[in-house]
Amino acid sequence: MLYPIDTLTRQVKELNGIWRFKLGNGKGLAEKWYEQELTDTVPMPVPASYNDIYEDKKYYKHIGFVWYEKKFMIPDLWKDKRIVIRIGSATHNSIVWINGKKVIEHVGGYTPFEGEISDEINFNKENRITIAVNNILDLTTIPIGQLQFKSKKYKKLKYYFDFFNYSGIHRPVKLYITPKQYIEDVEISTLVLANSGIVSYSIKTSSDSNIDIEIIDNNEIVANASGYKGEVTIDNPTLWEPNEGYLYTFRIKLIDEHGNIIDTYDERFGIRSIKVKENQFLINNKPFYFKGFGKHEDNYIIGRGYNDVFNIKDFSLMKWIGANSFRTSHYPYSEEIMRLADEEGIVVIDESPAVGLNLNIHISSDDIINLDNGDKIQLPNTWDVVDCQKNHLKVMEELINRDKNHPSVVMWSIANEPASEDEGAYEYFKPIVELTKKLDPYRPVTIVEYQGALPFNSRITNLIDVITLNRYYGWYIASGDLDYTKELLRRELIWWWDLYNKPIMMTEYGTDTILGLTSTTSLMWTEEYQEEFLKVYHEIFDELDFFIGEHVWNFADFATDEDITRVNGNKKGIFTRNRKPKKAAYLLKNRWNNIPNYGYK
Repeated sequence: MLYPIDTLTRQVKELNGIWRFKLGNGKGLAEKWYEQELTDTVPMPVPASYNDIYEDKKYYKHIGFVWYEKKFMIPDLWKDKRIVIRIGSATHNSIVWINGKKVIEHVGGYTPFEGEISDEINFNKENRITIAVNNILDLTTIPIGQLQFKSKKYKKLKYYFDFFNYSGIHRPVKLYITPKQYIEDVEISTLVLANSGIVSYSIKTSSDSNIDIEIIDNNEIVANASGYKGEVTIDNPTLWEPNEGYLYTFRIKLIDEHGNIIDTYDERFGIRSIKVKENQFLINNKPFYFKGFGKHEDNYIIGRGYNDVFNIKDFSLMKWIGANSFRTSHYPYSEEIMRLADEEGIVVIDESPAVGLNLNIHISSDDIINLDNGDKIQLPNTWDVVDCQKNHLKVMEELINRDKNHPSVVMWSIANEPASEDEGAYEYFKPIVELTKKLDPYRPVTIVEYQGALPFNSRITNLIDVITLNRYYGWYIASGDLDYTKELLRRELIWWWDLYNKPIMMTEYGTDTILGLTSTTSLMWTEEYQEEFLKVYHEIFDELDFFIGEHVWNFADFATDEDITRVNGNKKGIFTRNRKPKKAAYLLKNRWNNIPNYGYK
């Protein structure tokens, strides 16, 4: 899937801005709201989550469909072109109409979707786009959830993840045009040799024509090729490196029989290689050490909405603190963030939205209250209950199709904290891992393990290339006891290595910390405890030569659902939600700026 850009043959028109918005009442589809202009609307910014925009809590708590509408004009210059509508993401399921005619239906809240609308467009009057977005999750969706009816009047959407279920049109809405004959897609992979780089490519087009290729560096053509598939060698290339995001331009020209350009597209790419070997993670044949965070797309007011200002600020803070990487926990981030990571040289572990595939760790007080008298809590086998493998396969295909050419992406994370110890986990994940490796044989694969998955009971470790662990010794387990934490952590990490001989990294470790809460004895929730906690983990990390990286949880405080364990959100951030540093930020800055990207282990 090609990202929309302007070229000599293509043009992009953004539909971002103020849209008309209306909460659904369960009758919108039946009453065909899309056939006429919406009534009783309020203004709503796009892209943004709708939950925090208005002071009425009905927006914050809404369950079900919401409706968006916007009018737009199309220039006559577009008449003989292929016109496409593209939505960066809408959470979670969407239907799109143009002038009352359905053109797209998409399941999934974190990947882009698009459709041709050339036949639905009016060129001599206004056009109307209507988008219905539904935030309900069930046991077939990725991520999963359940709509629960607590009484005849009260319903609740139970979701199995610890971040707020922000909803709406979260990423840019764009119109773009291509010629009727057009370039559909390009796949680029690279290999680093001693004094050269090999660039392999494969191109898809809507019809058979000639293909010319140019690889451009600093406005100079450094290599040429032709044909739909091939290899190009670049001598003495400048490599894409962590913190040094050097990019080339891969220019594709679709040529007719007379030598005229039909369509052209530029794909930015970096030359770098990835390999897992014994106890090391190699980038450009050098042992790389991950330093960084699990993050969230989360900010005040706009929620999960895309925003250039916040993204640039976050990348600036990551560079300031000495980070070289992050994980897109727990869903694919915007295409614009991925492009920024390419440019800035930030390494990315790219994660699917498969979070919460673990019913056992989400038994709540509500579940207990609603048990009939005499019932006992029966912990379910997750894989007997969920029916989401089909959508999981689909979202991995969408994710890889979207992000395959990003040099910043070095590993696919297929899921976060699944019930890997339950019978059926291997059977569930095996075809997903196989599909991932088939679609991308060049990048390693991981599945992030939760605290209850241990070396002796995990059923999925043999499927993956790198062991990634979320561990909270000293917080949820051995709370406040950092001496015991040290013993537990060291013992478990060595256990994993002894059984599997695969490199290990920590994808989550951290403590809830309130800015300004202090204690001379480093009590839990204080800034001092967060510092001491990190020091204990780092001491163990540094002892182990098979340990390849550390991602603190979290980069910044973030919103969660209302809960007695979450005081206005999750406070495990090294920065506050408005990006102010806690004391631990300076500890990490000192540590990470003294750990090289290569050769630390």
